[in-house]
Amino acid sequence: MANPHEGEQERNVGGHIRQSYDSVAREYADAIYGELAGKPFDRELLDRFADRVRGGRVCDLGCGPAQVARYLRDRGVDAFGVDFSAGMLAQACRLNPDIPFVQSSMLGLGLASESLRGIAAFYCIIHIPRQKVIAVLAELHRVLEPGGCLLITFHLGAEDSHHEELFGRPVSLDVALFTANEMWGYLRSAGFHVEKALERDPYAPEVEYQSRRGYILAVRP
Repeated sequence: MANPHEGEQERNVGGHIRQSYDSVAREYADAIYGELAGKPFDRELLDRFADRVRGGRVCDLGCGPAQVARYLRDRGVDAFGVDFSAGMLAQACRLNPDIPFVQSSMLGLGLASESLRGIAAFYCIIHIPRQKVIAVLAELHRVLEPGGCLLITFHLGAEDSHHEELFGRPVSLDVALFTANEMWGYLRSAGFHVEKALERDPYAPEVEYQSRRGYILAVRP
C-alpha cells in the first residue's frame, strides 16, 4: 500500500535543497564558477564529451552557476542548464546571458523523450536519496536519444551525511556518497550501457572540496 505521506515528504526534502541553495547562490557562484581552470582532468573529460555530443542539445543538469554549460558552449556544444534552485539559475543567467536555463526537478525534467544528445550531471546526484537514484537515472535515460551520452560525476564513498552550514549560512542538505561499482549498478538497472568509469584524488584545497571523485560515461543503447 502506498504511503499517503510519501509525496509530501519528497516535497519537503526537495524544498530544503532548493531553499538551501537559494540562500547561498551568490557565494556558491563566486566560489566555483571558475573552478574548471584548475581541473585539467575534468577539462579533458569534458573535451571528449563535447566531441561526442556536438550537433545535438545537451543539458548541464544541476547546473548551479553553469560553469559546465559555459565550458561546453564555448566548444561549440548546444548546451543549456537545468537546476532546481531559482537562486542558482539567477546566478547562471547573470554569468551566462547567452545560455538558456530551465527550473526543473531531476525526477521529472519536463523534457521530451529522446530529445537530448547528452547530459553532463556534475555532482547533482549526491542530493538524491539512494532509493530514488534509479528513478532519476531512468528519467535521464528517457530524455536521451539512442546513442546519447551521460557523463555523471559524484563524490566517492559509502556513507550519507547531513550538512547544516555552507558558506557561513544555515542550510539543510543531505549528501550521499557512492562507490563506482554502486553507481555502475544503478546505471545498468536504469537501462544504460557503461563505457568508462574513472576515479581521481582531490586537487588542492584551494581548488576543491577534499574528496575522491568518480566519473562515469554511460550511453543509452
